[in-house]
Amino acid sequence: MYLFNLDRMPDLLSMVIFHELAREGVEALVIVSPEKPLISIGYFQDAHQEVDLDYIKSSGLPLFRREVGGGTTYLDENQIFYQVIYSRKNKRFPQTIKQAYEVLSEPPCRAHERFGIKVRFREVNDLVTEDGRKIGGEGGADIGECMVFVGSMLMDFDYQTMSRVAKIPDEKWRDKVYKSLEENLTTMRRELGELPSREEVQEILIAEFQKVLGPLEKAELTPDFLRRARALERQMQKPEFLFGKKKGEVDSLKIKSGLNLIFGQHKARGGLIRTIQEVEGPSLGGTIQDLSISGDFTLIPRKSLREGLERSIIGARREKYELFPRIAQFMESKDKEMPGVNTEDIIMALGLKD
Repeated sequence: MYLFNLDRMPDLLSMVIFHELAREGVEALVIVSPEKPLISIGYFQDAHQEVDLDYIKSSGLPLFRREVGGGTTYLDENQIFYQVIYSRKNKRFPQTIKQAYEVLSEPPCRAHERFGIKVRFREVNDLVTEDGRKIGGEGGADIGECMVFVGSMLMDFDYQTMSRVAKIPDEKWRDKVYKSLEENLTTMRRELGELPSREEVQEILIAEFQKVLGPLEKAELTPDFLRRARALERQMQKPEFLFGKKKGEVDSLKIKSGLNLIFGQHKARGGLIRTIQEVEGPSLGGTIQDLSISGDFTLIPRKSLREGLERSIIGARREKYELFPRIAQFMESKDKEMPGVNTEDIIMALGLKD
């Protein structure tokens, strides 16, 4: 397995690298930080619903949709990101996302402990201190023939900017967002009383990962690879990938007689789930003609959202008794993983609570 200790890289490129490595089937540990701040949204999120696009544009912050689930994050040079890429055929490494969290969370936990900060993994995808405050987030996905596992060491954090990025229904709540972030998210600087040495954090993190991953061969990115990565960056910045189709923000919308759009959402343990249902006939008991599911959850394999979960629901009557067994069949499939989300969560996101 290769080691790419990249230190600081241009903003978007710092996050594109692991996507390109995975596409090319290169097994590696990447350590990197963006030179300039950016905003990253999860693969299944709807940018129009999750972030304040006007603020992001006016502030000059680049927006990036990663091919890993989870929520909106603010990234800058005060965060050191670790990205593990390995072939799904390599039996030396975890074969499920649950196993990946259990095994690959240990190196960053031990790295924190070497600085005197006791940290543990908390399901579904957080690293937390003894008092339960989040000090790091993690995620996983399937890209090409590889699995990727990503996370960060928060040396410091810009609470103010993150509180401005989030889209909220009422500006009066903006201070509450800031206070909630400050109370529930901590950093190495806050825990230690000073900013740790960047080089020391990188060195310790690599050493701890090496104990789990085995020998790491130092490598550098070639000019040819960087050209391919830049090409991928351009693809990932295309509006159709970055934004997708703009979705509404109301409970329901009558399109024409007998055809309605119904909007639902539910906060599961594994993340927020939003749904948009095109229903022919009555809202309860009508036929679901089309469906879109988004949110900050994790789902592996990624393509199974449309090809599996959504397809299992489309064509069914909008009744809990009919939808439950269809969804349960998908959720109980051994080749699908949706940590912290169960059948009842999907039912509730569809607005069928009873």
